[in-house]
Amino acid sequence: MLTPEGRLNTDGAAAEYLPYIDALDDDQLRQFYRDMVVVRRFDVEAANLQRQGEMGLWVPSMGQEAAQVGSAYATRAQDHIFPAYREHAIAMIRGVDLIDIIRMLRGLTHGGWDPKQRGNFHLYTLVIGSHALHATGFAMGIALDGDPTGDPDKDEATIVYFGDGATSQGDVSEAFVFAASYRTPQVFFLQNNHWAISVPVSVQSRTPLYQRSEGFGIPSVQIDGNDVLASFAVTKRNLDEARGGTGPRLIEALTYRMGAHTSSDDPTKYRSDAEVASWAERDPISRYETWLRSLGATDNFFENVKTEAEDFAADIRRRTLELPTPDPALMFDHVYSEPHPVTEEQKAWLADYEQSYGGDA
Repeated sequence: MLTPEGRLNTDGAAAEYLPYIDALDDDQLRQFYRDMVVVRRFDVEAANLQRQGEMGLWVPSMGQEAAQVGSAYATRAQDHIFPAYREHAIAMIRGVDLIDIIRMLRGLTHGGWDPKQRGNFHLYTLVIGSHALHATGFAMGIALDGDPTGDPDKDEATIVYFGDGATSQGDVSEAFVFAASYRTPQVFFLQNNHWAISVPVSVQSRTPLYQRSEGFGIPSVQIDGNDVLASFAVTKRNLDEARGGTGPRLIEALTYRMGAHTSSDDPTKYRSDAEVASWAERDPISRYETWLRSLGATDNFFENVKTEAEDFAADIRRRTLELPTPDPALMFDHVYSEPHPVTEEQKAWLADYEQSYGGDA
């Protein structure tokens, strides 16, 4: 819908989605930009913190902001979101305090967060593709609970995010089987960032990835994942159709991972500078800024967003450095829903062991 040069396309396939964009007001359009800029600045700051020894690992999302922000705003409050591990923008939009992601990757939490208290945003999953089954199982439960009421403000759907590498995992294919068979109210959102660590998508599949789900009977569509408007409009339509009882859908968002797979990866060993530069020219934030300026957004707006992003990053840094070391006994507290003699015994043993060193460990 939005060309790399920042012009709105009103022809062809884009035309049918224009009503979704026309329904957005100026504040909503500007919020898309604000969130993309803020989460990118957060991403950079978190990477710096990792390099300075404040985290064992960081998973960057730079370059994928449009796919995430657009699709996140297409969800409804009752929907359940199942992320992989780099969906920082979606987490922020759904109400997760991003310091919780820092806490998790710093090794200070054993469970992350309660989805019910975070806008139905479920836990990050580092096991590639496994959460596609979690999302499908949850969606099966929604379907088994009863037929949709026809009220989109009440009917639920799930959306699961995964990358191109996950499509090579058996878990995703199994999720397709059950989703299609049970006609789950679900959208599979594939962020094709072209690299599964060091393996290019051209090696993973000889056909476009969006066609894989069609072999299971799941309708699919491929979009420009660096276009926040396309991400929003296409996801909104597909989620509404899925929650309306027509079965699952798949969206393949073509985007690019500008940074490393994780902070332990060196992408210069397997991809060229020319490739990275070509995708930098299709930067999702730059093209969207150009379009907003054509609508009348002023320098003052963009400067205010930049200031907000810097303040956000500074706050994340301050709060990261202030994070306390958790009590080791916490590892026993939520293994079972009720007190359990085995964990109680283990907890007491650990306390005695630490005391044997002569005081607090």
